[in-house]
Amino acid sequence: MVTSPHEASHRIFQDRPELLAPVFRILGVPLPVPAAVEVLTPDATEIRPLERRVDSVLRVRSATGGAGGFLLAIEAQGRRDLAKPTSWAYYLAHLGAKYDCPVLLLVTCQDQATARWAAGPFNLGPDGWRTALAVHPLVLGPENVPVIKDAERASRDVALAAFSAITHGKDPDVAVILEALASALGSADSESAEYFTELLEIGLGDGPARTIWRSLMSVGTFFPGRGTIVEESYLKGVAEGRAEERSLMVLRVLEKRQISTSASARERITGCTDPEVLDRWLDRAFSVTEAEDVFDEE
Repeated sequence: MVTSPHEASHRIFQDRPELLAPVFRILGVPLPVPAAVEVLTPDATEIRPLERRVDSVLRVRSATGGAGGFLLAIEAQGRRDLAKPTSWAYYLAHLGAKYDCPVLLLVTCQDQATARWAAGPFNLGPDGWRTALAVHPLVLGPENVPVIKDAERASRDVALAAFSAITHGKDPDVAVILEALASALGSADSESAEYFTELLEIGLGDGPARTIWRSLMSVGTFFPGRGTIVEESYLKGVAEGRAEERSLMVLRVLEKRQISTSASARERITGCTDPEVLDRWLDRAFSVTEAEDVFDEE
């Protein structure tokens, strides 16, 4: 079953391939330096009635050119599924034949029991010949993905901190983990802050962690004066609310004084977003004899 946490757990590798460097260090797998990463189609279908699709597929090779490199098939797994090892073997064989390239399988899990199961190895051959076909996935889960509770550490690698927060979404200390990430986003560029804010909203699923994250993001607590997208959105909402309130008050005073307001004047009042200007118009609304006179700056 495809869920929001499932999608976030593998899409982050497509959208933020820089996450591969720290992740591969965790897994002990060498990575070309510098590495070039290309997102490939996840479609592994050969016969129309039998559709097979990998969650994400990346091509990893040296950015300086030359031969070598490999494919990385990424699967997000939320529970044990006895049918999965056979599908994984198919993905590896199909992608290897299609691209004529070695393939690694990476499985991401958000609970330790599933992660331990997913590590395999899965011997799929017949009895007596079970080593004829075997799958040995690389696995990322709560046991080997670091818990990042320090804002300074989170700011050094925001992508890893975000993936860590998703992976440890059920950790008893998830509030501390999310606070560290939120604080780190305060010094991130606006595009990254917006992306990771939305990613966590999706990746944490329905539960206490998502409620905590929404609370952190709703008030701009960790972003004062940083000019981040979260702070800008929050302040914009406050300003728009104040402007709407003032414009309605201007119209209300004119109405109570039985001063006719033309459609153009009403549109100008409701379209104004500057609270200071609206405050001046409100002051004049108590004394003018014509609605248009509220706009008079003399």
